[in-house]
Amino acid sequence: MHEARPSVGFWELLGDGERAALRARSRETAFHRGMTLCLEGDPSTHLFILLSGWTKVVSGTMEGHEIVLALRGPGDVVGERAGDLDGYRTATVRALMRVEALIVLAERFTAFLDGHPGAVRAYRRAMTERQREVDDNRRDRMESSGAQHLARLLLLLALRCGEATEQGVTLAVPLSQADLASWVGVSRATVTRALRQWRQRGVVSTRHGHVTITDVAALRRLGRLGRVGRTGEGGPGGD
Repeated sequence: MHEARPSVGFWELLGDGERAALRARSRETAFHRGMTLCLEGDPSTHLFILLSGWTKVVSGTMEGHEIVLALRGPGDVVGERAGDLDGYRTATVRALMRVEALIVLAERFTAFLDGHPGAVRAYRRAMTERQREVDDNRRDRMESSGAQHLARLLLLLALRCGEATEQGVTLAVPLSQADLASWVGVSRATVTRALRQWRQRGVVSTRHGHVTITDVAALRRLGRLGRVGRTGEGGPGGD
């Protein structure tokens, strides 16, 4: 079973000169919490480079539900895939807090990459890291219970957006239990049961949509447990 590993955003991989050149081709703007950066199905003409704040990437189902696909934060590129497919947005990106971002027209971003080989390498690395995240998530769904997958997701979020507090590691991003359930691919009841058990054992605490990991080592052990005969330790199984 793989360990949670932090990824490096595209913006962080650029040199100062490359950042300046990209800023010159971009427009900086801010989005307040709940605002939509781009909408699934809309024509794609530009992409976003996140400078601060966090967003969630979601996709709609035929039944009208939202599926959480990913979390994107400082340094990440969002909205870039549509231009490589059919010219339409493949997902919706929504701000979870105040977000500052560079907006770059697709053709200007392409021209920037054409003139900066180092940026091309940075972009490829960032996209490779993103695909690794997708592959890890898919593997987790196949190989682990819902509670195990949730434990690993919380550990990954702790690496990406955790803040050290007196109580432990608090996830800086407000995610509801419905968001977590959608991302893990289980029912909300499964997430609720797991979090309740972990609170009782002193592994996590929850408050107003925020999760604090109070015992990282214990949560890591829960994420590693095998499925057969261990659900009593690891929490409820997946759906």
